Parts: sequence; C-alpha cells; structure tokens
Amino acid sequence: MLRGLYDWTISLAAGKHAMWALAIVAFIESSFFPIPPDVLMIPMILATPHRAFRIAGVAMVASVLGGVLGYAIGAFAFEQIGQPILENLGKTDKMEAFNERFNDVGFWAVLIAGLTPFPYKVITIMSGWTGMPFWTFMITSILARGGRFFLVAGLLWKYGPPIREFIEKRLGLMLTLFVAMLLGGVYLVKYL
Repeated sequence: MLRGLYDWTISLAAGKHAMWALAIVAFIESSFFPIPPDVLMIPMILATPHRAFRIAGVAMVASVLGGVLGYAIGAFAFEQIGQPILENLGKTDKMEAFNERFNDVGFWAVLIAGLTPFPYKVITIMSGWTGMPFWTFMITSILARGGRFFLVAGLLWKYGPPIREFIEKRLGLMLTLFVAMLLGGVYLVKYL
C-alpha cells in the first residue's frame, strides 16, 4: 500500500499542476501524510533547475502551514481524545511532567524533526499538545524546514542528477549526524 502511495506521489511531479501537488503534499505531510515532499521536489527540480529555490520555497511555506495544522490538532483535539484516556489510566500526573520536559527542549525537538528523517508530524502535534509557545514553534519550523528544503534544492541546482542518489539515500543520515554533532557541541560547551 505504501509503495502504491509513493508511486502515486511521484507521478504528481510530472503533471502540469506539480507545484500545487507539492504544496498539498508538503502541507498534509506535516500533520498526517506518510510520504515526505522531497519525493516530489527532487524530480521537479531536476526537470526545471532554474526553479529550484522557488520549489523549495513552496515546500517550506506549505510544510510550515501544515505544521500549524498539526499544532492545532495537538492543542485542540487532545482534550477530547487524549486527556480522557490518560485520566482513565491514572496518568494525568505524568502528563504535566512530560509537557515541562518537552517544552524545555522544544526548540531542539522541532529543529531536529524538521531537518532529519524523524517524522515532523509527530513533533507538530506534540508541540500543540504540550503547549509549546506558538512563536517558538513557528520560528523553529521555518528554520528547520527551510534549511532542509533549500539544502536539497541547492544541491540539486548545483550538481544535478548525480547528487540525486546521495540525497535520496544518504541526506537524512548526514543531517542526523550533523544534528548529533551540533547537540554534542552544545553539550560540551554547556557542561565541560
């Protein structure tokens, strides 16, 4: 089923409404869709490299707006769905402690999820659920999603088809390693 969804998403990149398809996929991926917008971005940029940064901009704006939907789901649907479940399980005391811990590192959680292959939709919903300050969420989402999509666009614009395999297979790993080194550096500076 996931392969069929992936193939369908790829087919959208060749259509005359590819930019709209990218915007929709980037929007819904931020709250519930399982296929990342990179799947559309890569063939679109390879077909029209002169539009690489416009394509990245559309993906970023739509993804951040979709993140707002995910934030709203966490902020407004939690009370009707999640809280009664936790109350029945006797876990409401643990919920407040989790919210505080998540919000203490919220900037980093959103940044990491926005840059790496970690599902961004999980963090958007958790950000709303825990009551992360909305502007912290928005600014971090713009930085993370913009950084990721413009990096992909820049690599494809500069190197073209030869870089495609690297992006599809290794970029997530490279970004994850970069974030790990960044966090390690912050830890060293703060605690040593």
